[in-house]
Amino acid sequence: MQEYKVADLQKELRQSSNRYLEFLRVDALSMGLYQLAAGSQDMQQPHTEDESYYVLSGRAVIHVDGEDQPVGAGSLIYVAANLRHYFHTVTEDLSVLVFFAPAEHEGRK
Repeated sequence: MQEYKVADLQKELRQSSNRYLEFLRVDALSMGLYQLAAGSQDMQQPHTEDESYYVLSGRAVIHVDGEDQPVGAGSLIYVAANLRHYFHTVTEDLSVLVFFAPAEHEGRK
């Protein structure tokens, strides 16, 4: 078993210069914490893995394959592999748990 505290992960990410912190990787799954400051741009590209987001805090709009949806604390979003997606209109600092299946970059052949 592995156990993580979100507050500890957020602190670790704040102390780095990165927006993303992967904290778990096994063959079938990887998990990370993604943070975007209010007003910032999300530059991610489509992934070769299915992905789910759980918004811990903040407000933004997520764009998925031509559709926009406002998101905030408690939002749970599924994005199928290879779909164009990104957060925009980040009005409050965004903190998001990210789940990739299989593990990120493991879907590439």
